Amino acid sequence: MTVPLDLFPDTVRITVGNTLSIGGCDLVDLAERFGTPLYIYDAATIVARAGTYREALRASYPGTATVCYAAKAYVAPWLLKIVAGESLGLDVVSAGELHVAAASGFPMARTYFHGNNKSEDDLAYALEQKIGRIVIDNQDEIARLGLLAAARKITQPVLLRLAPGVEVHTHAHLTTGAPDTKFGLDIASGAALEGVRAILAHPSLELRGFHAHIGSQIRDMRPYRESVERIFAFAAQARDTFGFVMRELSPGGGYAVRYVPSDTDAKGADMVREVAAAVVAGAKKHGFELPEITIEPGRSIVAPAGVALYRVGSVKRGERTYVAVDGGMADNIRPTAYAAEYTAALANRPSDKSDITEVAIAGKYCETGDILIQKVSLPLPRPGDLVAIPVSGAYQLSMASNYNMALRPAVVVVGDGAARLVRRRETYDQLLAMEGAG
Repeated sequence: MTVPLDLFPDTVRITVGNTLSIGGCDLVDLAERFGTPLYIYDAATIVARAGTYREALRASYPGTATVCYAAKAYVAPWLLKIVAGESLGLDVVSAGELHVAAASGFPMARTYFHGNNKSEDDLAYALEQKIGRIVIDNQDEIARLGLLAAARKITQPVLLRLAPGVEVHTHAHLTTGAPDTKFGLDIASGAALEGVRAILAHPSLELRGFHAHIGSQIRDMRPYRESVERIFAFAAQARDTFGFVMRELSPGGGYAVRYVPSDTDAKGADMVREVAAAVVAGAKKHGFELPEITIEPGRSIVAPAGVALYRVGSVKRGERTYVAVDGGMADNIRPTAYAAEYTAALANRPSDKSDITEVAIAGKYCETGDILIQKVSLPLPRPGDLVAIPVSGAYQLSMASNYNMALRPAVVVVGDGAARLVRRRETYDQLLAMEGAG
């Protein structure tokens, strides 16, 4: 079995003692110091990924452009400090994510507020924070936001989210731009044009342009090109109908990452260049000056930077060999929700080639579906071994739960041989902190 080092963070190494290290920190030592399950983030990988997107967009798009980190993938104060330092913007989808950004001192002018059902309180909070853009999803939100902005005697810049009707080849739960979607206003039905009419009728709302996000884990450029073309065609219709000229465009994000060795490599920089070229072509074809654009990578920045580290508790031989670890669906629901695939290595003996066995990595929770990895070949694990699962930085901690009254895991950030605890492991007392007297 070959250790899939290319799926681990950029700084991964196999030490002379045959252990895995990341950011100069030995994973065996980290497990002893901080316990397991443990999430380990490599700061250098985040900086490198953010820089790749920023520089690719700068080099390929002749107009004004911003890379916005999509906070829903994973958000925390330590991470936002890195994101802000790399001159990225931020895409938030809830008042909670916005609060983390505000508390972290993230520049509100570079923050965009998405979401398909923002409440009056959500929108009021965004206005109080002087957020850069609110991305309007529906007609009810137009009226709600218009009244709130008027009451505060401010004019709020907005984008309108479009449903461009583009099909993508990804998991059904990750598709957001198809004809049947809960997100945005549909172009084909005429709902989007009515949305433009309603926004323009509100003097407290300043329509700047349009947004469309078509899905996640996308490797094919065709749907991006199709989406950009449909946005421009719609923008031309809005210009002809209302005299409104689009100045900003966000073609979303959703760039794929590799989770297992068999996944094809989707290079983020190449995707960005293709998207930029599609925008340039669309502007020329439909007679627009180059709009200001924003792209929204999240998973593809943070997922490759994270590793989930578990300790083996038992090994059970039967029809399959089940290796049970001390985490599972409470800290990583993706295999259960999306049939997501992962690979793994033994952090305490990665180069061991003896007794290679195909095993299932099972979680500890009371569900048959709590299987982190259905099949992976490893040196036969033993109780006490450490299982390291790469590409664990996105949509794991952000979707984590207390199922079975589990304690959500600790998080450390590593770099230059030092590990910093950025999130303490929950305690049993904290599980009861929000409960009543009984």
